[in-house]
Amino acid sequence: MIATGLDILLGNTSSFRNRSIGLIGNQTSTTYELNYSWNALKEKGIHLKKIFSPEHGLYATEQDQVPVTFQPELESEIVSLYGDTAESLIPDKALLDNLDLILFDIQDVGSRYYTYVNTLALFMEAVSGRNIEIMVLDRPNPLGGTIIEGPLLDAAYRSFVGIFPVPVRHGMTAGELAYLYRDFKKLDVNLSVLKMVGWKRSMLFPETGLPWIPPSPNMPTYATAEVYPGMCLFEGLNVSEGRGTTTPFQLSGAPFIQPGEYSRHCRNYGLEGVLFRPVWFKPAFHKFCGEVIGGIFLHITDHSRFRSFATGVAMTSALHELYPEHLHFLDGVYEFNDALPAFDLLAGNCHIQTSIRNGWNAGSIIASWQQDEAEFSVIKQNYHLYD
Repeated sequence: MIATGLDILLGNTSSFRNRSIGLIGNQTSTTYELNYSWNALKEKGIHLKKIFSPEHGLYATEQDQVPVTFQPELESEIVSLYGDTAESLIPDKALLDNLDLILFDIQDVGSRYYTYVNTLALFMEAVSGRNIEIMVLDRPNPLGGTIIEGPLLDAAYRSFVGIFPVPVRHGMTAGELAYLYRDFKKLDVNLSVLKMVGWKRSMLFPETGLPWIPPSPNMPTYATAEVYPGMCLFEGLNVSEGRGTTTPFQLSGAPFIQPGEYSRHCRNYGLEGVLFRPVWFKPAFHKFCGEVIGGIFLHITDHSRFRSFATGVAMTSALHELYPEHLHFLDGVYEFNDALPAFDLLAGNCHIQTSIRNGWNAGSIIASWQQDEAEFSVIKQNYHLYD
């Protein structure tokens, strides 16, 4: 089993006892024995002045895009970094007074959409130029550190689900991303990373020996995280991404879908490492709550060949080919942005949606981001902290 940055810090805490410390964390911030970091640090004589909680809250009690209101009672002051306005995503500068060290310790899932590392990026901007150190207690990228996938973020589509200039599946740890973002934004930040011991870039999460703690309400298992980089795109469609079921993102569907027809169409794309099982299901909440709807369950057969983002785009293309009169790309407010469609914010550009609407075949769309992948594969090596 690997040792996380938190475990490394707890092995030598003497230099931290006289510092004024804040923590960006949630329930994934645990030791290998599943002791929460705030308790483990206290046992070592370190009291946290403040705990900053991200989207979903300290214990992931809230669903997506819901302001965090519940705060448990702890000795440390708990500050939510996810309210009902975009301004709530950035810590008030007054909250940083009397702090000289911010620890970041949250389990990421390896996708550009996932907002926890985006919270880290915004926090880095907030402390730029101040005498405050940010230390990332590094944790594994559950999807490994070798495979990257998808287009780079178009700067015009920057949002809370797209802050880092990386592909959708980036193959980097939180610590590596922090160094990249510091250089990209030219931030004046005293940044450090406590590296893991024992993690290799080739490792998927089950190989780490660490327990999976759901980092958010709809990320219950590693299998969810594996399909998430592609299936999160369905948040931008009038199609259920499986929220309201016990297998979100592995399941997807809508009332207008005929499961057998849809699964056959997806199989014809020849995507590797995945099987499409036709299903009917009934979400208990969220889209189509209480309705029996048709759809697909994804089964991964080869982790090294499966490309989640390509699969999500191909499945969207299939929906448009089969049900053009029913499929809609959603408008409205999505993660505090009402100017651009959610699908485009997630994709990081408008090209993919436009190509689907114009009838491009799925293979051509998937090929359109290969140059981005090639370019980023070179860039990211400058920030690798692990072999």
